[in-house]
Amino acid sequence: MLGFKSFRCARIIIGGIEFMHMIVKGQMKDRGIAQTVAQQFYSLVV
Repeated sequence: MLGFKSFRCARIIIGGIEFMHMIVKGQMKDRGIAQTVAQQFYSLVV
């Protein structure tokens, strides 16, 4: 990896990686609905 082009880009990418780790660990509130990791991720996009 050559590095990030700017600090803003690095912050966004690292934040997304950390957020995916939170979803996988089950730290995201799912309102009592059992969802897979992929379903939780796609629910954020909509």
